[in-house]
Amino acid sequence: MTSSSDVRVRIAPSPTGDPHVGTAYIALFNYVFAKKHQGKFVLRIEDTDQTRAKASSEQDIFDSLKWLNLNWDEGPDCGGDFGPYRQSERLSIYREHIDILLEKKKAYRCFCTAERLDELRADQKSKGLQTKYDGKCRNLSEAEIAEHLEKGTPYVIRLAMPQEGTTSFNDLLRGDVTINNEQMDDQILLKSDGFPTYHFANVVDDHLMKITHVVRAEEWISSTPKHVRLYEAFGWDEPTWIHMPLLRNKDKSKISKRKNPVSLGYYKRAGILPQSMVNFLALMGWSFGDDQEFFSLEQMIEVFDFKNVSLGGPIFDQTKLTWVNQNYMHKMNDDEFVAHMRDEVITEDFLRKLKPLALERMTRFEQFFDNNSFFFNGGLNYEGLTILPKSREPKEFRDMLKGLLVVVDDLYDWNTESIGSALKAYRESIEWKPKDFFMPIRLITTGRKDSPPLNESLELIGREMVRYRIRDFMTTMK
Repeated sequence: MTSSSDVRVRIAPSPTGDPHVGTAYIALFNYVFAKKHQGKFVLRIEDTDQTRAKASSEQDIFDSLKWLNLNWDEGPDCGGDFGPYRQSERLSIYREHIDILLEKKKAYRCFCTAERLDELRADQKSKGLQTKYDGKCRNLSEAEIAEHLEKGTPYVIRLAMPQEGTTSFNDLLRGDVTINNEQMDDQILLKSDGFPTYHFANVVDDHLMKITHVVRAEEWISSTPKHVRLYEAFGWDEPTWIHMPLLRNKDKSKISKRKNPVSLGYYKRAGILPQSMVNFLALMGWSFGDDQEFFSLEQMIEVFDFKNVSLGGPIFDQTKLTWVNQNYMHKMNDDEFVAHMRDEVITEDFLRKLKPLALERMTRFEQFFDNNSFFFNGGLNYEGLTILPKSREPKEFRDMLKGLLVVVDDLYDWNTESIGSALKAYRESIEWKPKDFFMPIRLITTGRKDSPPLNESLELIGREMVRYRIRDFMTTMK
C-alpha cells in the first residue's frame, strides 16, 4: 500500500496545440491530490507525434499552468530524478523495453503495409464488423521474420493481446471495470519511425517515474485494459486508476472548440483571473462541502478528497465562469486592481507594440481608447456593418470562414509576416478576390472599416481572440 508521502502523480500534455481547459482541469486535480499528501506533481511532455509537436506549444503549456499557479515538482524545465521528461528524449528507453517484450513473446513485429490495413478496415466496415487488426503477423515463424528483416521491410511492434476472456481493473471512482478482450486490438507499441505510441510510452514512463496514481479523463477508460495488459506483460504493479468525468457543453457533448473557447490563452486574454479559473474548474464535478462555492487553491488542498467527486458530466458553463470571475474581481482592493490592469491588460509591452498602429489615426490622446477599443475588447458589435460580400452567397461565405478557422488553428507562429503569408495562400487557394476576402476579415476581427493594417492588427489582437471573434460572428449568421 502506497503511503501518503510516496504519492506521485503526473500531467502529460501533448505540445500539439493551444493548452486546453481540459488539461488544466486534470492538472488541477493531480496537483491538489499531490499537495494534500505531501507528494510530487510531475509534468511530462508527450511529444511522440513529431509531425505536430511544437516548441511554442510546449512553452504555452508551461506558461498556462504557471498562470494558474499549478507548479510542478519535476519536469523538462526543472529536471528531477526520473528524467528526461520529454518522450522524444527517451527513445533508447522505449527501445530497451520493446526488446524485453519481444524476448518474452508478449509483442511481435507486424510487417503489414498501410494498403493492406486500409483494405482490411474497409472490408470489416462493409461487413458491419469491428475494425481491428486480424493478427496476420502474430504467428510468423522466425524464418519469415528474418526474411522480412533481411529485405528491410518496414514494421511496427504490436502487443499480443489475449484473444479470449476479459480484462478487469479497479477505478477509485467507479469500482471494478471489465471489458471483453475480443473488443480490443493488438495495439501498436512502436511505430515504423521508431517512436512509441501514446499507450506504450505512457505505461513505461509511468512505471519508471514511479507514478502511483493515474488521474486522467474518463475518455481513457476504454484504453485502460490495454495499459493493464502492458503492466502485466512486464510483470509490473499497476498504479491506482482514477478517471475524472469529462467537461461537457450545455448540450452534454464533450467540450470542444467548435462550441466553446477551450484555449487557456483565450480566457487569460479575455480577462479571466487565474484564481477564478482554478475555482471554477474545481467546481467541475467536485464539491468543497457545505455548499461553499468560493475557495482558494490552498483551501481546496486542505479539504480535498476524491470521495467528493461526482461522476455526472460537469457543464463548462461560461455564464457561471463569468459569475465566479466577477466575484473575484469585486474582492480586489485598489492596489490589486491597479496591478492587474498594469500587468495583464495595459502592459508596457502591449502599448509599445500598439504605438505605431495607434498614432497613425490619432491627433489627440483622448482618441486613443475610442480608436483602439477593439484591441482590448472580447466580442464585437457588428450592428450596422455589411459584412457579406455582395458577390457571394451566405453558404460559400460560411465555408470560407470555416476554412479560415483551420488556417488560424494551424498558424502557431502568430506574427505579421506569417499571418500575411497564410491569408494570401488561403485566398489564392479558394480563388477569392482580395476585396471580397480581406474586408470581411477586417470587419469581423476589428468591428470597423478604418482599422490599422490588417496583418499588424491581427498579430496584436492575438490568435485566441481572432479565432473567438470569427466563431462568435458565425453564430450570428443565418
